Amino acid sequence: MGVLRKSIAGWGRYPVQTCELQRPESPAGLHNDDAPRIARGLGRSYGDAALNDEGRVLLTERLNRLLSFDANKGLLRAESGTTLAEILRLFVPRGWFPVVVPGTRHVTLGGCVAADVHGKNHHRDGAFSQHLTDLQLVTAAGRRLRCSPTREKEAFWATVGGMGLTGVIAEVGIRMRPIDSAYLVAEHQPTADLDQTLAYLDDNSFDDEYTVAWLDGLATGASLGRGVFMRGHHAAVSELPARLRDQPLAISDRGTRRVPMNLPSGLLHPALLRIFNSIYYQRQGARRQPFVVDYSRFFHPLDALDDWNRLYGKRGFLQYQCAVPAAGGVEVLREILRRLAEAGYGSFLAVLKKFGAASKGMLSFPVPGYTLAVDIPRRGETLLALLDELDDRVAGCGGRVYLAKDARLSPVAFRRMYPRFAEWHAIKQRLDPHQRFSSSLSRRLRLEAGP
Repeated sequence: MGVLRKSIAGWGRYPVQTCELQRPESPAGLHNDDAPRIARGLGRSYGDAALNDEGRVLLTERLNRLLSFDANKGLLRAESGTTLAEILRLFVPRGWFPVVVPGTRHVTLGGCVAADVHGKNHHRDGAFSQHLTDLQLVTAAGRRLRCSPTREKEAFWATVGGMGLTGVIAEVGIRMRPIDSAYLVAEHQPTADLDQTLAYLDDNSFDDEYTVAWLDGLATGASLGRGVFMRGHHAAVSELPARLRDQPLAISDRGTRRVPMNLPSGLLHPALLRIFNSIYYQRQGARRQPFVVDYSRFFHPLDALDDWNRLYGKRGFLQYQCAVPAAGGVEVLREILRRLAEAGYGSFLAVLKKFGAASKGMLSFPVPGYTLAVDIPRRGETLLALLDELDDRVAGCGGRVYLAKDARLSPVAFRRMYPRFAEWHAIKQRLDPHQRFSSSLSRRLRLEAGP
């Protein structure tokens, strides 16, 4: 199998590193030598989780075969390079939907497991790992290890959320949910400040299968944390307009547009972002009556714009996504929003969601409470210093930063945020005693060194 030496980056376009790329054509190619490696799906991790500076990166995109589907139980088994986009395209017309989908469909099953992704329904349905039946892991010794919540369970819970560092995920089994249509019934509600936004997320009378809030990341003072609360549920056929009832599971064929080039960083000036946020707040907040929307617009609005990360220019961007517990975490969220806005680091994409119970994944991200994600144009050391200070506040309240989005967390902060790291490290040592699976993220956080 050939090796291509190439400079690559994660979705945030920072850092850019030179890696040795290999693209196996079959599962047999997942273990053909002992070179240190990390698997990479579609490169949607934002930072350095799927980079291996001067080392090997296994591209899994051609390991995308569907292996079986039990239509009575909704159980799907597929190779790890299968994407959610492929699954949605094939199974929505058949009346099935993945229980958990993240904010883009351009991710692989292996990536969903490695990052233990979450969606707008975490408060009800938990993370991706809670709907896995089992997975097959190719270990450092080349062994194909079948593991599940009941079989080789330590390896299983170290692998979900384990950022690909316990082995290469070769196959994934998931439970799907039945749906009646390819549409959702959605409803929006504008909020005046952070307290009201959180109140909607916590109010059972406003709960739905999926809830999320977009925040105006540049609002300050009395308007800090204002936004648009959004909720929705899969539409029954009876909830659809008459024109859609004949083919309720038909997929919309709307195309996508592509950002053709890196845009000048000046387009992300706070003044322009403030105008964008104001218009978005007014327009989306005005949609208070329930409306029907196809699943792609509801779950993956940014996927309509290919290469949207070019909007941040050549320097790229950082996404700061943290999770904080409900008790003690609200004031930390307030401080994060205030300090980012006052420093001019506002964004057109700031999202707040409610988290339910944590999964059993040793390095899984969600904690019961809330999660805030903010995209920030990369502007040098001042921003990094501010984020370090915010890390300290997040860790202090029992929260954590999402490794799948991270590019700059320190080893000390990581150890404060992930209390089960020692447990994970012991399993990692058993599965991979010679550190065959390594990434730029694992070396930056000094994971190999242990607690």
